[in-house]
Amino acid sequence: MEYVRLGRSGLRVSRLCLGTMNFGPLTSESDSFAIMDRTLERGVNFFDTADVYGWRTGEGVTEQIIGRWLAQGGGRRERIVLATKVYGRMGPGPNDGRLSAYHIRQACEGSLRRLRTDHIDLYQMHHIDRDTPWDELWQAMEVLVQQGKVLYVGSSNLAGWQIAQASATAAARHFLGLVTEQSVYNLVTRMIELEVIPACRAHGIGLVPYSPLAGGLLGGALEKAAGGRRATERQQRLLERHGDRVAAYEALCRELGHHPAEVALAWVLRNPAVTSPIVGPRTMAQLDASLRALELRLSEDALAKLDRVFPGPGGEAPEAYAW
Repeated sequence: MEYVRLGRSGLRVSRLCLGTMNFGPLTSESDSFAIMDRTLERGVNFFDTADVYGWRTGEGVTEQIIGRWLAQGGGRRERIVLATKVYGRMGPGPNDGRLSAYHIRQACEGSLRRLRTDHIDLYQMHHIDRDTPWDELWQAMEVLVQQGKVLYVGSSNLAGWQIAQASATAAARHFLGLVTEQSVYNLVTRMIELEVIPACRAHGIGLVPYSPLAGGLLGGALEKAAGGRRATERQQRLLERHGDRVAAYEALCRELGHHPAEVALAWVLRNPAVTSPIVGPRTMAQLDASLRALELRLSEDALAKLDRVFPGPGGEAPEAYAW
């Protein structure tokens, strides 16, 4: 396993990050335990979750599963970089969500309790909260860092200008600020190439892309459908919109001699701005396929062909749309 720095921090994480969103709703607790054990055995030390995962308001189902896995001991907690998120609604009250200092404090305590740990390695804002000023948010995070409950802070789903604003405000407070940004990034969805990726590079922020397979669309969706496997509703909608391009993509993957999921993940990994793509396996076979992608190096010719099938926004702003 290759390890890289998490943004400009001194922390080193594996080139893949284990996403746990399926743990509970789609993957049983016993299977989740087995996947986490296998992941750790294969050298993946970066685990990502969120307080809202499990999709039962206020329960933190996925965090509880991870907490029970960690409670088995065997050095599990010491061997992983544990990331979770704050923002989503965790109760019926007016302050049971978003990023006020009030909610951040409550949410952190809840995550620590469910995860059965005394600290969170990477605490991430799950979305932008336009109602909370950066000074309030950073003050709340500073307190958690001072208390030893949080080590690093990250963000998710921010625009490029918001990353710059957050970084400047943190620097003015002499606080480390953001070390990571989680954004959706895959062959189909490449908008962050315009401004988010340049902002991350400029501020020393590690990019942790989620949905590298576009919700399964790039994981051989047409091949699976031809084999009688029913697509999810979301995949069906995406196939209606991108069906011709997906067909061309799967044909190209056959030409390259690699499974579509491996090619899609290898394409994300080849971007130097990317720290660790998040993979969310529901099964052990999906985990093994993700690990194989680490060994795949796409040629310049293959990358050019992929660009023709799924053209991006034209490069970085402003050159992508200005002279």
